[in-house]
Amino acid sequence: MVQPPDQPPQGGYGVPQNPPPPSHPQQPQQPQQPQQPYGYPQTPPPQGPPAPGPGYGYPPQQQPPAQPGPYTQPGPYGQPQQPGPYAQPGPYNPASQAGYGYPQSQYAGAPTPPPVGGGGGGGGSKNPFKGRPAMVVGAAVAALLVVGGAVFAVTKLGDDGGKKPVAKESTGPSEDDKPSDAPSAPVNPGDGSGDGGEDLDISDLNADREDGEAKVLWYKSAPDAPGSGASAPGLWVTDKVAVKPAYKQLFAYNVGDGDPAWDPIEFPGKICAVTPQETADDRAVVAYQKSTSKNADCDQLQQIDLNTGAKGWSAQLEKGDLFDSAHSVSLAVAGDTLVVGRSQSGTAYDIDTGKKLFDKKTYGQSCYPSGFAGGTRLVVVSSCAVTTEKEHDEVQELDPRTGKAKWTRKIPKGWKVENAYSVDPLVLYLTNEEENTWNISTFKADGSTRSQVDSDASFAPDCDGGILTGDLAGCTGVASDANTLYLPTEEKDGTNEIVALNLATGKEKWRVKSPSADAAVEPLRTEGGKLIAYVAPSSDAGGRIVSFPTTGGSPTATELLQMPASAAVIESSFYSKAIDYVDGRFYISSTLLSGADEAKEKLMLAYGK
Repeated sequence: MVQPPDQPPQGGYGVPQNPPPPSHPQQPQQPQQPQQPYGYPQTPPPQGPPAPGPGYGYPPQQQPPAQPGPYTQPGPYGQPQQPGPYAQPGPYNPASQAGYGYPQSQYAGAPTPPPVGGGGGGGGSKNPFKGRPAMVVGAAVAALLVVGGAVFAVTKLGDDGGKKPVAKESTGPSEDDKPSDAPSAPVNPGDGSGDGGEDLDISDLNADREDGEAKVLWYKSAPDAPGSGASAPGLWVTDKVAVKPAYKQLFAYNVGDGDPAWDPIEFPGKICAVTPQETADDRAVVAYQKSTSKNADCDQLQQIDLNTGAKGWSAQLEKGDLFDSAHSVSLAVAGDTLVVGRSQSGTAYDIDTGKKLFDKKTYGQSCYPSGFAGGTRLVVVSSCAVTTEKEHDEVQELDPRTGKAKWTRKIPKGWKVENAYSVDPLVLYLTNEEENTWNISTFKADGSTRSQVDSDASFAPDCDGGILTGDLAGCTGVASDANTLYLPTEEKDGTNEIVALNLATGKEKWRVKSPSADAAVEPLRTEGGKLIAYVAPSSDAGGRIVSFPTTGGSPTATELLQMPASAAVIESSFYSKAIDYVDGRFYISSTLLSGADEAKEKLMLAYGK
């Protein structure tokens, strides 16, 4: 481990500089064979993808049916990658429980998700990188990293040595990138004019609904997508409409009955990024390509009024410097500022008028912006001196109107900032590939360290490519308030827990088991002193929206919405998904489309009383 300047020498990796806390045993841990995620074989097969066992609602044969129905999500993503050699645990580092890169199944019999590195990576809330990496904290603190006078707890990464998944656009044959001649309108647009044959009858989903269960309010099939697959990133829900991007189009549905709220908006090229949330007056911005060419840049911006479908301002990104590509971009919103992140820079606009505010480019020691996160603050992570021995990351908070740095925090060599779990307070997830370690740290308003997580839990938030896509805040299954971070643990025997972490100390405040004995729970957000969470469907029950008091103790779940068991199979088949709970209604939508010719792919479902 490289020593930061002006710090006394430290011991070798795996040797604590201070005695571990009393709650952490100091006895050496025996190496153990890592346990694979639920739904996968304990010993990875030498060839081919892991084969999950048959489950509720699925045929006993493991081969997909010749004509997939509306529940299935066949994809062109290839075969799952096999996990690498298991890392050898040290005396203070027990082996992690899951091979890095293994997706987490929802329950036995759930559709096999696309593997890491598949095509069509979208910017939605859920995607094939679930569980990256298996964040297992050792039974004792493995080592200490001193950063600017702050002590970072160092813990073990996944079993493949900490390598990160890479999200790639499909670069297959050009014919696969062309949409078919089928109509681009959704199979079931909601007005009875859809094409594509007989569609799913949602009355079947409500036929056996029991007292107290919500009902499926409406269901929508997806538009035609190219054979190589397509993104369907994001989901916006106002008090009037639910707006869903899919491939090259935006669709808007009335929240109550699912009828089209306005005619679909079609772009000349694919939608590659969207703002993660709408503005106070229900507007959003879409980034798209101006053609369907696989070499087209994602350099077109369009503001949309979500309630009416009216187009606002539009803009085209300026060409970046050499190696500063706009082939893929990220969008972050902080107050009234929209920041469009390229591969090595960012451009800020007034989100209401489209007026350009500033460019964030290379600065200082050859530092270039590599990721942005928005919210009530604007945070940027930059990669510095990447071709030298002084390579490191830097974190800055920017004034969202001027781009001026309020503070700068240098991260020691070897550590990479992967994701921002929260921006206010700022909570970052970092990795050290060389040392095969990770760290979760929270920062004060001036950029100094507040605390680092110290827990024996194995966390599994659902993150997209993070710094790989430039979207630092692209994690779901994470919630926070001023003093607490809420993270889900990995599934074990089909269920898991939510852990509440004290941001002042990094210690656990409380943890609560999933209300379901055979389904996982994930945090959605906090509001009114409560943590809102989503419980996944199981083999014999629909999903649930529940709340827990944030005060802790022994929190008991309060049920807010119970989805019908009769729709559990299709609900569980949304592997790559964006979800929301607004005004007593639950929305679940796909964020990746496979482009299968014969399948009528699902786009979204809405539930309510």
